[in-house]
Amino acid sequence: MAAPSPSRPWYRQLYLWVLTAIAAGVLTGWLWPAAGVALEPVGTTFVAAIKMLITPIVFLTITAGIAGVDSLRRVGRVGLKALAYFQAGTLAALVLGLVVVNAFRPGDGVHARPDQLRLTGDAARYVGSGEDRSWWHFLTDVVPSSAVGAFAEGNVLQVIFVSVLFGVALKAVGPAGRPIVEGLDRLGLVAFRILHYVMRAAPVGAFGAMAYTIGECGVATLASLGGLVALFYGSALFFVLVVLGGVTALLRINILRLLRHLREEFLIVLGTSSSESVLPRLMAKLEGLGVRREIVGLTVPTGYSFNLDGSSLYLSLAAVYIAQATDTPLGLGQQLGLLAVMILTSKGSGGVTGAGFIALAATLSAVDTVPAAGIMLIFGVDKFMSECRALTNLAGNSVATLVVARWEGVLDVARVNRVLRSGIPEPADPEPAGTADAPRLAQA
Repeated sequence: MAAPSPSRPWYRQLYLWVLTAIAAGVLTGWLWPAAGVALEPVGTTFVAAIKMLITPIVFLTITAGIAGVDSLRRVGRVGLKALAYFQAGTLAALVLGLVVVNAFRPGDGVHARPDQLRLTGDAARYVGSGEDRSWWHFLTDVVPSSAVGAFAEGNVLQVIFVSVLFGVALKAVGPAGRPIVEGLDRLGLVAFRILHYVMRAAPVGAFGAMAYTIGECGVATLASLGGLVALFYGSALFFVLVVLGGVTALLRINILRLLRHLREEFLIVLGTSSSESVLPRLMAKLEGLGVRREIVGLTVPTGYSFNLDGSSLYLSLAAVYIAQATDTPLGLGQQLGLLAVMILTSKGSGGVTGAGFIALAATLSAVDTVPAAGIMLIFGVDKFMSECRALTNLAGNSVATLVVARWEGVLDVARVNRVLRSGIPEPADPEPAGTADAPRLAQA
């Protein structure tokens, strides 16, 4: 276990209490399944409390970051570099999933008949949502029907669009917009303080969410498809340590130190099965590594919709598994066709309930070569796999932000490594009143 932060004793560390709560939740759901299921509102309420802060913090961070840069051309350059890296990461994850599932062939021997698979309950609802999604759906979702609606619905992608427009407009009006920028900085300080209060309940939320997952799905369900789940977790671990680890090695940053630095965020995601629950904290911690705020503000929220490495890995692995399990032949050309569709259907689904299933259903509906009803084969263990998807997405977006900062030539690698060793945040540049405190508040 990593050494505790010098600012507080080990028994007051958040990650320790979250880890204890996760273990207690697993035991509760296993030994008393009915009690575990009854605890569902505890976990969902905590996630809802976090989500209510996501869109305000994303708006405040992006808008103030854009308004504070020296050139709007730089904002566009950062955005294009982020999207280019996102596409490369998505492709790497999709290809890894195809290679692994073809190498180990976990679906062989199942011999499920598609005509005997019936979609029921949540699975039917997720598949219905996926069938309604076109491959270009994420493009039309960018523009909200109203600015207020984007915040009310918690659609991060639409909030990013509104934030960029607002930030560009503030920059364009010059000195007249400066009081507004200063006001946004102060509001950001308040938002992070509220987040600090909410995060005190993280162990309780993790306990309720984990107890519900184990109580609802049961250990027997996990055991029946344990090979598939183990293959997915092993593939995700390989992607993080080898693929992302190789990327950070090129930056001269140790991936294990970065993962240790984000241990609290990973444990919260593990307990809640939602990477969105730590979005504000992740942004603050990356700023604390010395990454400039405008890069963090553009890369991280956008990555939550466009850089879903874990979801991409899941898509390719699950789609081919269903084909194997239903004895549906898939040649190389058909798998490459699946890959092309998944590059698009994997985008823009972050933050949507059942996002993995919806994207998978959208993919299978678009290609019409793998029976969509085969989703029922993996529905029972999807909750266990969703945690791994969220963890991998979190790692991918952390590395992406460092890559974009290095690509821009503004990443102080020595400072990053110093913070990773000490755990003490060092904001990259002096910032307006209030914003420099955000990283410390998120770790308080």
